[in-house]
Amino acid sequence: MNNGVWSGTWVAERLGLELVGDTKLTDLLGLALRRNPKRAHLLVSNVLGKHVPQAPSVVYGYGFALGRRVRELLGTEEARAAVVLGYAETATGLGHSVADGIGLAPYLHSTRRPVAGVAAAGGFEEAHSHATSHLLLPEDPELLVGDGPLVLVDDEFSTGNTVLNTIRDLHERYPRRRYVVVALVDMRSAADSGRLEDFAREIGARVDLVAAASGTVSLPEGVLEKGQALVAQYETAGSRLSAAPSGLVAPRGGAAYQHSPAPLKGSGVGAEADLNVEANLSPHSLGARGTARPAPTGPHPTTEPLPGRIDRVELCWPRGLPDGGRHGFTPAHRARLENALPAMAARLAEAIPAEARRVLILGFEELMYAPLRLARELEQVADAEVRYSTTTRSPVLAVDDPGYAIRNRIVFPAHDTPADGPGERYAYNVAASTSTPGFDAVVAVVDSTADTPELHAPDGLLAQLAAHASQILLAVVPSYVPEPLYVPERPPMLPEPLRGPAFSSYPPDEVGWLLQDLSDVTLEAPTEEREEAIQSGGAHYAESLPVEYQPSEQYQELFQAALKTSATRIAQAVGAVTEIVLAERSPRPVLVSLARAGTPVGVLMRRWAQFRHGVDLPHYAVSIVRGRGIDVNALRWLAAHHDPADVVFVDGWTGKGAITRELTQAVREFEAAEGVTGFDPEIAVLADPGSCVRTYGTRADFLIPSACLNSTVSGLISRTVLRSDLVGPHDFHGAKFYRELAGADVSVDFLDAVAARFPEVTDAVDAQAKELLSGDRTPTWEGWAAVERISEEYGIHDVNLVKPGVGETTRVLLRRVPWKILARAGAGADLDHVRLLAQQRGVPVEEVGELPYTCVGLIHPRFTRGATGADGKAVAV
Repeated sequence: MNNGVWSGTWVAERLGLELVGDTKLTDLLGLALRRNPKRAHLLVSNVLGKHVPQAPSVVYGYGFALGRRVRELLGTEEARAAVVLGYAETATGLGHSVADGIGLAPYLHSTRRPVAGVAAAGGFEEAHSHATSHLLLPEDPELLVGDGPLVLVDDEFSTGNTVLNTIRDLHERYPRRRYVVVALVDMRSAADSGRLEDFAREIGARVDLVAAASGTVSLPEGVLEKGQALVAQYETAGSRLSAAPSGLVAPRGGAAYQHSPAPLKGSGVGAEADLNVEANLSPHSLGARGTARPAPTGPHPTTEPLPGRIDRVELCWPRGLPDGGRHGFTPAHRARLENALPAMAARLAEAIPAEARRVLILGFEELMYAPLRLARELEQVADAEVRYSTTTRSPVLAVDDPGYAIRNRIVFPAHDTPADGPGERYAYNVAASTSTPGFDAVVAVVDSTADTPELHAPDGLLAQLAAHASQILLAVVPSYVPEPLYVPERPPMLPEPLRGPAFSSYPPDEVGWLLQDLSDVTLEAPTEEREEAIQSGGAHYAESLPVEYQPSEQYQELFQAALKTSATRIAQAVGAVTEIVLAERSPRPVLVSLARAGTPVGVLMRRWAQFRHGVDLPHYAVSIVRGRGIDVNALRWLAAHHDPADVVFVDGWTGKGAITRELTQAVREFEAAEGVTGFDPEIAVLADPGSCVRTYGTRADFLIPSACLNSTVSGLISRTVLRSDLVGPHDFHGAKFYRELAGADVSVDFLDAVAARFPEVTDAVDAQAKELLSGDRTPTWEGWAAVERISEEYGIHDVNLVKPGVGETTRVLLRRVPWKILARAGAGADLDHVRLLAQQRGVPVEEVGELPYTCVGLIHPRFTRGATGADGKAVAV
């Protein structure tokens, strides 16, 4: 709707068309005209991001929601066996978004671009399209082989012919039992719907349909001829305007229209651009008495648009990551893209002028998904209003009327050396119109195949865009070309675990680190600077490291005192949780601690098993990152060297349970993508004050001294790092070994102090383990509920900014920008180090009578506009 006017009104009134069906059809669709001998009218989607610039969250949200519906329809097992196929060019991004919603299935889209060395695995015709031939070019020919469901995604279904042609071609080569057809709108007639059902019975397969809305287009007699005449009328008017640039011209039977001022040469708007002048041919551009008034052609409606600046911005696209689904895109590819998106969006945000209020991310024909995801990420961090659309091959009449879907268009030559030869290409609704402002900045995203001299020519796309926006940015995504089949890409062998003393101060038999050493890379930033970058959404927390806290002499004395008073209690909890693991999980478990807080606990559990049972348990440390999941290469290594059923994940403590949920989801996705089963995602923890797990030593919230320090109590190892320019698809996540802090290292001292208490707690451990094994340990998630309550009581309204428990509060004080500390009234020595840190940072400590945790740390509201949330990135409050 434009100011309450449906964007199909203009065509509907002139051709007598009517949309019949769901009430939301007019929200999803507008109408336009095109020169096409098979169908004059064009259904223009408002949520596809092709012809109409739209908020990227809306575009991606529609596709993702359709994918969720497909997953619910299929169920997990069938979804895991499915393949998603999108149609070029219009539905390549939609199909990819649907595949994201399904979450478990690889994605492939058809293409009109032949690629040398890649054999076609199939093809089909699209009857009503302006460019009909589709190719299927999967890198892995096995992608289309199998009996799992094939999910076919298009933006609309008008007759169903395209789907029939696709299924017919593929079913002959790769027969399946089930197909799912997905579209934004299903506009088939009852007869066409019946044809699809008949065809399904004919081939003996089930066909389901999922659409956001459905209906039909009511077409009067002679509508094709009437539409063609109307297009010709407006084309003729555009030609006559070219001959008389300063006069008034009346189309047949119409009033006079005024030609807008001549644009800059090569701008693509005005007489030199043929149909572009149709942006000025709206009857609604006339005054009350029929006097002509100029319609806008760019950001400055009544003046000649000024040429904008054109700059290139480097995305640092991950090496080897496909630019889309032309050759296939797997869930593993998606995970790599998710890792890289925040940094790429941050580079775009930095390049966009600060004064820009409206920004368009403009994709390129079939390259829809990568620009969409960049736009969606930018939308979350930019102050400007972000919109997304793409260029297209489809020629459409432009009429500057609120009741018409295509208000203006830019024409430019093809710039990707297409197989069918040179020709015109189009970008719609980029310029300003009579009721819609233009864009201050446009980011053109193309693949490297299309970064040609034609793109940069005086009449090329960039020059045309520069006539309508003051800043044009070019972002180039590397075109992915599969390796020849006879030289298959083989991932390198994963390295053996890192061990001390070369990596960490722990003895080599205590733990093997499934990490890569990034000790030579500068990753640290001051706390406030890092906090601001994370909370602005410009960086993920795992892309950098905080400057390691150097404890004062007073603080080190507090640590030693805390260790002395709590060592017995820790030893008892270590023994109890280890006994539960041995009794319930495996007699010879493989301990896999979540680096780094879980690593000292994993070492102590290993020592207890040696002390009490004489067994030498393997122990590894792996990386898990909020919002990014567990290191899949570490899981691959573990699966190759151990039985996944023996793996027990270990952490120090629970707070709200965010890591518990993260691990569960990550393991499910890994097993679905890799076909490996047996990993149990439940974490074994020393302390479970949040009541989030079943395997724990205690649920009391008490001081675990290893939470007081950072690397100096964790083998001198940093937090783990996941950054696309440092961690490739076949690499372990990274971490640093702070050798220079050896003088302050108490890692082994901590372990020895606790292990020394093992003999005196043996009887207590036996009793505690027996009680826990016979009791009800079902998680209640009480901690999550308490955090929600605290968030509301203190006016924060976001649980991600509330860090419960002694351990999490300590982390807030050491790594974040704290607001205040809530301490349970009467809490004693457990909080001595918290009070000291708070005093050093000028943070108030507020005693609270009723508090389920010993203490809770609150992140400073000043930074909550994008404070690190459960996904490790910005959250808004």
